[in-house]
Amino acid sequence: MSPTTTALAPTGRLRAAINLGNPILAKRDATSGEPVGVSIDLARELAHRMGLELDLLAFDTAAQSVDCVTAEAADFGFFAVDPARGKGIAFTSPYVLIEGSYLVRQDSPLQHNDEVDRVGTRVVVGQGSAYDLFLSRELQHATIERAPSSPAVVEVFVQTQADVAAGVKQQIEAELSRFPGHRLLPGRFMVIQQAMGCPKGRSPDASAYLAAFVEEMKTSGFVAEALKRHGIQGASVAPAATQG
Repeated sequence: MSPTTTALAPTGRLRAAINLGNPILAKRDATSGEPVGVSIDLARELAHRMGLELDLLAFDTAAQSVDCVTAEAADFGFFAVDPARGKGIAFTSPYVLIEGSYLVRQDSPLQHNDEVDRVGTRVVVGQGSAYDLFLSRELQHATIERAPSSPAVVEVFVQTQADVAAGVKQQIEAELSRFPGHRLLPGRFMVIQQAMGCPKGRSPDASAYLAAFVEEMKTSGFVAEALKRHGIQGASVAPAATQG
């Protein structure tokens, strides 16, 4: 194997950690049950270019996927960039940008994002998600309550009668049909930068190869075509990384 292949895939197979907790980028096919989505398309293209067999390691939460790659049980994964995760993962530049939004009841007095961080406000997030990590740093007065996974956020929010549900805009917006009587606050509370990443302990050759791959996938139109192919609305291709 080449030095790059050895650095990124030391077992001779390419192992990808897939987070099914963000259906914008990965979910199970309704018929086959196999993982499908933008992340899977990128993983398969990377394996094809490296001439390696691909193993998809699917997880229900982002935190499980992060732990898998940090422990080097997988060679790379797909994550929202966050400083806490950066302790064990070397991130590429983002390939997709996704908005994070707040959901409230129709009769909630909250009208704007900057009104959420108040004493007595209960905010439900998916445990270990990018917005859990972000809001845990940013919210100084509101109380954060954690659902077991991102897809469970709105259900937990409704069951516990909390004040706010926080998550990927498209994901919580899709829950309005199941839980009518709610609305999204206008705008966004964060932009989620979705990137690829490999274990930080790997050779610089591994992270450099992954970074170059992501840049090519953006500039070639691969990411844009994958978003279109999977019918993803509200996510945009991230700009090219700044050189310097």
